Parts: sequence; structure tokens; C-alpha cells
Amino acid sequence: MTPYFLGIDGGGTSCRAALADRNGTVLGKGRSGASNILTDPDTALTHIEEASRMAFREAGLSPDLGSACAVLGLAGNNVGDAVRYVTARLAFAKADIVSDGMIALQGAIGDDDGAIGIVGTGTIYIARHEGELRSVAGWGFHVSDLGSGARLGQLALQQCLLAHDGIRPMTPLSQSILSEFSNRPENVVEFARLAKPGDFGRFTPKVFECAAAGDPAAITIIRTGASGIDEALDAVNRITGGRGRLCLLGGLAPLYPPYLAERHRVRLFEPLADALTGAVALAVKAYGNAGAASAEARA
Repeated sequence: MTPYFLGIDGGGTSCRAALADRNGTVLGKGRSGASNILTDPDTALTHIEEASRMAFREAGLSPDLGSACAVLGLAGNNVGDAVRYVTARLAFAKADIVSDGMIALQGAIGDDDGAIGIVGTGTIYIARHEGELRSVAGWGFHVSDLGSGARLGQLALQQCLLAHDGIRPMTPLSQSILSEFSNRPENVVEFARLAKPGDFGRFTPKVFECAAAGDPAAITIIRTGASGIDEALDAVNRITGGRGRLCLLGGLAPLYPPYLAERHRVRLFEPLADALTGAVALAVKAYGNAGAASAEARA
């Protein structure tokens, strides 16, 4: 039997799977729904299997999950009980659950030393130096994630209240946000009291849009976020000694570079590949020799 390898990239909104042969050549891909193993492990298991079966079918193969070894980069992987629960119920021959950041790092920089910053609703930075992995930040919206979409959105709401009270100038950004809340600051407060990071993050595109039009409040907010990212990248560079590729990933990655310090802008590279490609590479690396050996033994 030919050994197959599955790379799986799963998060809060979707799960992607790629099926590869022992050379790492991708044969088929599949996509399904949310796969956060911490918030809903049973639904995550369903979607992991669904995406994997789709990858087999796209490759023109019968969906035999037991013939594949898999590396899964999943949201919620840092909680041991969730990992154990899901691992015990996976249908693959062998499987390893790692962080979604780890597969993103592998995809972006390959096997070399370097670092990534993932900047979206939240933020986290991961560095590899002499084979050792280190992470920076990523402790969540309430105590970390400086420069994240959630933080920028929160700052935009703060700014609109300051402008409403005449503490700071009213700008198009604040006017636009206040109008969404019927120009009633108490509505802003009620929203913020219950809001999750993603709820704050939905205001971030407006911040960048207004900054591009020259809105001084929006520019100040983005520069505040960029300062936090610069500090995190400085920490990452101390880990790597400033060597290797440095890549920004995530939804805000294309928007932030003009606001970052020159010392970081000049070091940014485009990622070599995406997180799903990284998961495939890790699966082949982890199980390729074992898969080949078992195939030879069966022969």
C-alpha cells in the first residue's frame, strides 16, 4: 500500500486538508467548516474528517483515512485535554496535533531559521533559531495582542468617545463609527462591554481606509499598533540574531508595512508557501521514513 500524508490547517472558520505522496507532492485538497478543538471538539473532528475525505476524492482515491499519516495545525492545540480527546478519535494511521502557528512558520520559511509574525484579529510571533522554536506575545486580547485588529478596533471606539466629549478633535473616522451607534455614546459602551475580539476587529478596515484618506486619528491609531508590532519584531530579532527570513502573515500583513520601522521593513520577505503547505511538509518529515519502511515491510 502506498503511504499517504495529510496536512491539515484548521481554525475557527474553516478546515483545509491536503493529501500528498511520500515525495510531498500534493494529490488533492479539501475544505470544510470550523475546527477549533477547544470550543467544539466534536464538530472539529467531523470537519477534519470531511476535509480529509474530500482531499482523497479530489486525488481520485477512495477515502481511506487509515492509510494516511497526518500533521494537524489546529486552533486550541495548547489545551492538553482537548488535544487528547481529539487525538484518540482521529481515524488516521498516525497523527500529531501542533499549533496553527507552527505550520504557518514551516510554510513561510521552510526548514531554515527565521521568523513570522501573524497579525490578524490577534497576534503571535514565532521564531526558529538553530532548530529551536520560540514564541513571542500571543497571550490574548485582554493582556497582549498589541497591534492586532481587535486592539485597533478598540482604539477606534475609544477615539470616537474622546471626540464626542470634545477631548480630541472629531474626524471622519469617529463620525463614521458614532453614526453606526446612532450617535449615542452609551450604545458604544454597551457594545464594548459584551464585545469579543472579532467584534472589535470589524472596525479595523475602516481605520485603514480613513488613514489612507489622511484622517489624523486613524493614522495615530495605526501608528500605535505598528509600535507594538515593532517591539515584538525587535524581540524576535534578538532571538534569531536578525538572521533568516522574516515574514508577516495574517489579514493585516499587507496593510502594516508602510507604518513599520525601517529596520523591519527592509527585512520583510514574502512567505515561501502557506500554512497548509507547511502542514504537508511536517507530515512528510515526521512520518515519511516510517511510512516507507512499513510499505516495504508489507511488500
